[in-house]
Amino acid sequence: HPRVRRQRQMCIRDRYNKDKESGIRIDLMISIDVLRQLNTANHYMITEHARIRLFERNITIDDVICCVENGKIIEQYENDKPFPSCLILGVELKGKYIHVVVSCNEDYIYLITAYYPDEQHWQDNFKTRRN
Repeated sequence: HPRVRRQRQMCIRDRYNKDKESGIRIDLMISIDVLRQLNTANHYMITEHARIRLFERNITIDDVICCVENGKIIEQYENDKPFPSCLILGVELKGKYIHVVVSCNEDYIYLITAYYPDEQHWQDNFKTRRN
């Protein structure tokens, strides 16, 4: 469908896969630059799961916005539905490292979850998972 293709292309880039129905190549990787263009509170859709986790972890939407603004995509999840998603490592307002998982279309960033990474699950740089 042309609208779905356009929405994916607005947010996602670089890696391609063929749409099974149409045979058309579809981009599958999220671009940090596009996320930054949408990176305001009124462009976020927050899942119920994310809302609960933000409250439990004392993370604000401003912390998430700060992370996207200064962060880097460290993992891509191309097969997530309805849109691919990614994991961003950045710094929140108080200077702590934070991980944010988001997806997007041409209009919104969908916040899936956010958390403070720990050394038990991540190596010292918080970019690489421990085995």
